[in-house]
Amino acid sequence: MGDKTSQATDRIDANVSRRTFVKAAGATGAATGLAGCIYGETDADGVVWGFDPDASADVGDEIKDLFYDAGLDEDIEFQFQAGDEDTGARRDNYTNILEAGETQPDLFLMDNGWVNVFIQRGHAANLSDELDDDELERIDEEYFEQFTETARDPETGDLYGVPLFPDFATMQYRKDFAREAGYDDEDFEEWATEPMTWEEWAEITEDIVDSSEADYGLASQFDVYEGTACCSWNEVMTSWGGAYFGGEENLFGPVGDRPVTIDEDEFVDALRMLRTFVADEHDEDTLEEYPTGLMSTEVTSMIEQGALDAVANGNAVMQRNWPFAITAMGEDLGTDDYGVMPMPYAVSEDEAAQPGAGGTTSALGGWHIVLNPNAENKEAALEIIRTAMTDEVNLGLLDIWGWLPPKPELFESQEAEEMEIIGEYMETLRIAGENAMPRPVTDVWSNQASYIAEEVNGAISGDKSPDDAAADLQESLEDIEDR
Repeated sequence: MGDKTSQATDRIDANVSRRTFVKAAGATGAATGLAGCIYGETDADGVVWGFDPDASADVGDEIKDLFYDAGLDEDIEFQFQAGDEDTGARRDNYTNILEAGETQPDLFLMDNGWVNVFIQRGHAANLSDELDDDELERIDEEYFEQFTETARDPETGDLYGVPLFPDFATMQYRKDFAREAGYDDEDFEEWATEPMTWEEWAEITEDIVDSSEADYGLASQFDVYEGTACCSWNEVMTSWGGAYFGGEENLFGPVGDRPVTIDEDEFVDALRMLRTFVADEHDEDTLEEYPTGLMSTEVTSMIEQGALDAVANGNAVMQRNWPFAITAMGEDLGTDDYGVMPMPYAVSEDEAAQPGAGGTTSALGGWHIVLNPNAENKEAALEIIRTAMTDEVNLGLLDIWGWLPPKPELFESQEAEEMEIIGEYMETLRIAGENAMPRPVTDVWSNQASYIAEEVNGAISGDKSPDDAAADLQESLEDIEDR
């Protein structure tokens, strides 16, 4: 997929925090150098934790202090081993380490988008065998269910990772532009917690564009890269009641024994809606009930940063994006002029064609703590995991680095709501988290994602009809499943 894909996937999965956004250039340079010199060392003292490069470079000492303040025995020494900036390269490094049977890092911070592949390959320790029953029960009861599911064995349900921080997409908008169209704080409060249909959203967005100096309504990400397949398109498709493989129960396989549900009405209609938003006028590939021209043709070459820029410079009224964009725009405009709402939907859950689909849907990002099955410092590493499960650490990471808590209850806590900027949006983010949809990760997902992104991009751009794109994608994914 090339460098553009790698950079975009980093932005999806690394949950770019406020400090990372502001100091990206310096942090990236420092972290990359650290990663290059430390990989392969296996004789470090204490627990070694394969970690986020920016966080370890910028606030590593603060995070370590947080763990000790939260009750970690000070006799337990640990250090961060910075992973690669590129999430794919980091995954490959971890694969090489674990296939070689290396004992360090003892712990890994693993992307929820690929941790299940490590589980299925036997490259992660079974935490259902290592944690106490009451600790496992806490994870079952207190954590975001969909996020936790990505760290479970799809066949046994055993837990192989403890969620550290999730990431959820939302629809974000310029309140200052909306006020020019006559909307007010009462509207904004309703939008923050009451998901609206795509039809209602389109009507409002068109109204705001017509009343402001913005060029178009929505900036989103539909370039030919994994972000389209895993996230921006996954949300739209699911909100229409569609699914890649017949619903939630088949997300993680078994490959070859699950249905491919691409060439279906709900999938095609979702493509038609997006094509309508880009088209200049209605034709046989659009939906008459939606307005044309709500998205620029630039969305077919746009990733996360491009969407942020379009809203920041006033070209677009709204953007679909991750929490890093909320923080960035909140700093730029102020929270009084920047709003967030749950993603719109086309059909309710009861009306959805595929199980688990329908209703407001947010793509799921975020990272889990995974124990190396070969770790020689296992008991100390488990104590670090237990400490990471405390509310104090969860809220501390939000304060220090902008990482969202993995527990919905903490989004309603006074501590979270009082956080600078992001605290203003915690209720909306909680709703997004409770309606998150993981990507269907298996050993063949990377190949499948390439086909999905290409066909979706072609349908939105008008290079291919939605019907043909769905039919061709159905055939491609069936071929991959049957190999």
